[in-house]
Amino acid sequence: MKRTMKLAFIALAAVGALVGLISVVSTPDVSAADDAAKGTSAQTVARDLPVTEIVNNEFTPGSEVAKNLLGADEGKGASDLDKIVDEIPVYKTQAGVAGNLSSIGSDTLNNLMAFWKEGFQGYYPNVKLAVEGKGTSTAPPALIDGTADFGPMSRPMKNEEIDKFEKKYGYKPSYVAVAIDALAVFVHKDNPIKSLTLPQVDAIFSSTRKLGYKEDIVKWGQAGLQGNLAGSNITLYGRNSASGTYGFFKEHTLGKGDYKATVKEQPGSATVVTCVSEDTAGIGYSGIGYMTAGVRAVPLAKDENSEAYEATSENAYSGKYPLWRFLYIYYNKKPGEELRPAVKEFLNYALSREGQKVVIKDGYIPMSKALAEKETTKFNTGK
Repeated sequence: MKRTMKLAFIALAAVGALVGLISVVSTPDVSAADDAAKGTSAQTVARDLPVTEIVNNEFTPGSEVAKNLLGADEGKGASDLDKIVDEIPVYKTQAGVAGNLSSIGSDTLNNLMAFWKEGFQGYYPNVKLAVEGKGTSTAPPALIDGTADFGPMSRPMKNEEIDKFEKKYGYKPSYVAVAIDALAVFVHKDNPIKSLTLPQVDAIFSSTRKLGYKEDIVKWGQAGLQGNLAGSNITLYGRNSASGTYGFFKEHTLGKGDYKATVKEQPGSATVVTCVSEDTAGIGYSGIGYMTAGVRAVPLAKDENSEAYEATSENAYSGKYPLWRFLYIYYNKKPGEELRPAVKEFLNYALSREGQKVVIKDGYIPMSKALAEKETTKFNTGK
């Protein structure tokens, strides 16, 4: 399916601010997470936690910490996504790269992995890469069993998943952030709803309403919509529990509450979007890369006292859009040992200029030069 996304302009100052904070990060610890929850400054938290951990584990996206980490400065020079990616070095081929590779994991990253496979095999015809994307939760078992070289994930590994890996291998799994996503709430293209708050989205999708909205929302009129759809029951579409997007949405939008039993779970993000595009009263969620002409992404606000922002690259970079996240590839790297050439070069390719142009092609948001360099250091230094 052809997927499109509105590529907005982004502030270069935001990238610079993010780079400055990433340069001082180190290993996460529990005390830092506790401080973050108590309102410790973003600068302090950034020194204690890798940005990829902070973004998805240690605070709510769109918070003051997120805004500071992403550098939410405005009105200072801008450039489009292609110009940002053009600053990243081009990929340079290496000798001796061959063999069979396997990728098992995220549906959100499935098409992106397939595009990367095509580009990578253009450089290395003797590399064969099998890609399977049935859900993020399938990645950790595949890495643990040794049936996959890559475990694409739309959320960080859970502690219990890391523990199982470490129990078998004696060290933790490695990972790199490879792209940025704005997790979107989609409605039918003809649905005129102007915006929703996260508590409203929670009241639409959740039976527990952990974010405190005043009532259960079952009709569009309760969400503020007027006109023909106001009296219509809202049809809910979502992912199944194998999905990292399911887990991310549950944590950051439902406040770790329970989904309603009426949510029609789908096996993939594309199916969610298709269902919504065929249902004028429908609503669903998925990565922004799955957006089609049949749906529209609803602007979201953190709460009723906050401004609503569209799911654009600009608002994801600035942290204004409350449901942005990194997308990851996990892999098995024994400390002190080099990765197999094919594994290392695939990761280098994904974070190269060519690889990040593929990110734009697939409708997601690319890494900056400094972010890409920071991530490639993880597997190119032997540490």
